[in-house]
Amino acid sequence: MEAELAELEQVQTVILQRIHNLERRVLPCNTSSTPLPLSSPTPNHDSDERFVDDVEARLSSILRSNAVDDFVFKRVPSDYYEWSLETRREVLSASSVDHLCKSIVLVNTQAPSNVTDCSDRNYSKYYIVVVQYTARFNAETVKNYLYALNDGKIAKKKFNLRLAPEETSAKLTGYEHNAVTCIGLKTDIPVILDEAIVRLSPDFFWLGGGDVDLKLGIRTSEFINFVKPFIFSCSS
Repeated sequence: MEAELAELEQVQTVILQRIHNLERRVLPCNTSSTPLPLSSPTPNHDSDERFVDDVEARLSSILRSNAVDDFVFKRVPSDYYEWSLETRREVLSASSVDHLCKSIVLVNTQAPSNVTDCSDRNYSKYYIVVVQYTARFNAETVKNYLYALNDGKIAKKKFNLRLAPEETSAKLTGYEHNAVTCIGLKTDIPVILDEAIVRLSPDFFWLGGGDVDLKLGIRTSEFINFVKPFIFSCSS
């Protein structure tokens, strides 16, 4: 029995040594004093891909059921936001960098205590603004537009639109930072579309697709028909 155990131990030692030698040939050199483990956990990429696929399927279903047919989802690498706008444009095959847009959640910090949700489109606690990456968002124009929209019945000092905290944005939209889109929102937040996007040619722009690694390209006219955003100039 002892001889058999000794032989088994010897075989195991040989196998471990072969694994170690193989790792030294395949893996990058480790210059630290800590030895490399014989095995290490790897990210569950299959799980991540399934999640992105589920997001795309859900949002595609929502779009098609609302007569939106001219759209496309495209998955991007995880370091997408470290790239220049031109490189992002190339990856998405967008017509120009001006066609790359983002959705940001705004909060009216001066809304009275009885205004806590988005039930009144004209005077909501929160808004989503879609603007180009190449443009500079102007909160003052949003303030003036909403003030005029309410026929001056609400004091202008009761409008002060600021970027909502990330945790608030995620809670309202259901999407994390850099994944926010106007489709399939957790809360029915009124949307503001910058007029400069409407003037783009061709009329097909890109925005977040519900996951950080997923982008949505959509025909502007179909986006407008479905989302029914407020449209005015809110950038410079």
